[in-house]
Amino acid sequence: MESVESVVIGAGVVGLACAKNLAESGQEVVVIEAADAIGTETSSRNSEVIHAGIYYPAGSLKSKLCVAGKELLYRYCADRGIPHRRCGKLIVATSSEEEAQLDLIKAKAEANGVRDLAWLSAPQASALEPALTCTKALLSPSTGIIDSHSLMLAYQGDLEAAGGMIAFNTPVERGRVLDSGFEITTGGDYPMTIRTQRLVIAAGLRSQTVARSLDGYPVTTLPEQHFCKGNYFTTAFKSPFRHLIYPVPVKSGLGVHVTIDIAGGLRFGPDTEWLDGMTGEDLYEVDPSRGDSFYAAIRRYYPDLPDGALMPGYAGIRPKLNCAGTVGEDFRIDGPDHHGIPGLVGLYGIESPGLTASLALGAFVEALT
Repeated sequence: MESVESVVIGAGVVGLACAKNLAESGQEVVVIEAADAIGTETSSRNSEVIHAGIYYPAGSLKSKLCVAGKELLYRYCADRGIPHRRCGKLIVATSSEEEAQLDLIKAKAEANGVRDLAWLSAPQASALEPALTCTKALLSPSTGIIDSHSLMLAYQGDLEAAGGMIAFNTPVERGRVLDSGFEITTGGDYPMTIRTQRLVIAAGLRSQTVARSLDGYPVTTLPEQHFCKGNYFTTAFKSPFRHLIYPVPVKSGLGVHVTIDIAGGLRFGPDTEWLDGMTGEDLYEVDPSRGDSFYAAIRRYYPDLPDGALMPGYAGIRPKLNCAGTVGEDFRIDGPDHHGIPGLVGLYGIESPGLTASLALGAFVEALT
């Protein structure tokens, strides 16, 4: 039987940020990770965008933590030499109906404290991005891109420098709530039973599953769990764009947008593919036929996309609290006030902008434990 002050379940970008914060506050921290490396799921299968905080409802956790986290993240990247670029993005309308949506987006951004959006006419947008076709656009100068793996390596380094450690290949099998703390039993390469005073569930796609495995957790308080796959396509040529290009949002995400990686490579996505669960060996494979629908969506704002240019890239899965056909919900960060268990924090539905908000999320969770 091992004993440690704090256990964090999950070594994705948010779990690492939480563990780093706890360790730097002086706590003894162990991170339990089922995979053999950091950030193997949602944290490394996304658009790698530093979001400005534009789209989320005013007062929501997503809006508050994204806006605060963005500034923390830019400073952290600059201090640590993490590859990133404040490249900016254009949110583009291709019809009068979409122009009306841009008005709503700008108002929502301002309500969130994002007041640097600038209107661009079609000629102004074309002057910035000659390959772009639109009727009107919003420029977000504080949006950027980041090397997510370098970020997670930095978080891991900070955690270990503060005395924390990560146990890889160590899936949680079960646990129980004690009168004062928790007992967690793991399998994998390092089966053990560990007691801890504080427990943070940051298991991403499996957070609800982990919570249900804890004897004494009030499972009726857990939110619903849904999975939405996002497929990305790449090209063999470098991006004709210097900025990120986003269409107006759709119900389940931000639409098929243009992102640029740190090396200048061009990628499109994600789309929206709802899953029944998390089973199947080909879960992360990209069906080439899905690219057929990408062409029409992309050519609304990039008409010169050549035929046959899109190649299957990669896919990620978003942990959703809403089901298909409904509007996305806020993050759920359940502390003792929600479930009644001292020392326990559960993070659910941490999708975008989780990477951007990671440092702010870490501080938020530390304050709840």
